[in-house]
Amino acid sequence: INSGWYILGDRLKRFESEYASYNDVAFCIGLGNGLDALVLGLKALNIGPGDEVIVPSNTYIASWLAVSYVGATIVPVEPNIETYNINAQLIEAKITMRTRVIMPVNLYGQAAELDKIDELAKKYNLFVIEDNAQSQGASCQGKLTGSFGQINATSFYPGKNLGCLGDGGAITTNNPALAEKVEILRNYGSPKKYYNTVKGHNSRLDELQAAFLSVKLRELNNDNAKRIVAAQWYNEALHGVGDLILPKIAPGCTSVYHLYVIRTARRDEMQKFLAKNNVGSVIHYPTPPHLQEAYRDLAYKKGDFPIAEEIADTCLSLPIWPSIESTQVLDIAEKIKLFFK
Repeated sequence: INSGWYILGDRLKRFESEYASYNDVAFCIGLGNGLDALVLGLKALNIGPGDEVIVPSNTYIASWLAVSYVGATIVPVEPNIETYNINAQLIEAKITMRTRVIMPVNLYGQAAELDKIDELAKKYNLFVIEDNAQSQGASCQGKLTGSFGQINATSFYPGKNLGCLGDGGAITTNNPALAEKVEILRNYGSPKKYYNTVKGHNSRLDELQAAFLSVKLRELNNDNAKRIVAAQWYNEALHGVGDLILPKIAPGCTSVYHLYVIRTARRDEMQKFLAKNNVGSVIHYPTPPHLQEAYRDLAYKKGDFPIAEEIADTCLSLPIWPSIESTQVLDIAEKIKLFFK
């Protein structure tokens, strides 16, 4: 505040450098939010009308919205029922002559099978854009999420593992030309003040949020490690309880447990029971994108993506955060056991 410089200043440059280094990539470009990061990533790759983008059927709607905003065609692919991430084995069958991008989402904190997706992309000469909003610090085959795609998007929404104190997002990439293109797109299409080479956006991570993120980034690995321990407490306490399905991690992948998601056929009953016993829980997400009113124009109906629908009908996110204590986890687990009794 004392500097008097609030937009596109030294604090942002410092955080961009720090976050790029953290993700083991050459460039980070701070943006206004995670959705803008997806949109500008697609625009930087010149994706538009006539192009197809493969997206998960099980995801937050932002994944689909970004494709819609650039005028491309959404091609949904079902998730792996165990990991909830896009099923890499089903992607190839959806690739056509118009496919340009595969856009995996590292959902709930777990890396998707990015190595397999990368192989497919190379085989068919496709781009990959990771949505890494929920999995900052996770990895696949020892490589960090946010570093696989030609260009990748993340969000710093306050609830994320690395969250600011407002809205924020970023692009990560190893490609200098794409980095420069996003820098221009985020600032009205202007490489130089008052000179505009393209029709750009106003989407800039401000100095204050960048400063907050620089501080919080120092604790990210430590916070993620605490989340992993908390997830282990849950796994041990809830093993074999009722019909619960606990989180499963794909081979070679890791999770930083942005969310701890269980599944049960009695989800709605359980959520009400927990609420009465002072335990909060959230459904991520109750309605898949293909059944949202916003996408009525695509004419999807119930049953078109049954795995995504089954996850939506049975999933429940239990409380998890870095400073949660083992006694709190055990108390929640005891209340879940009581529900089944």
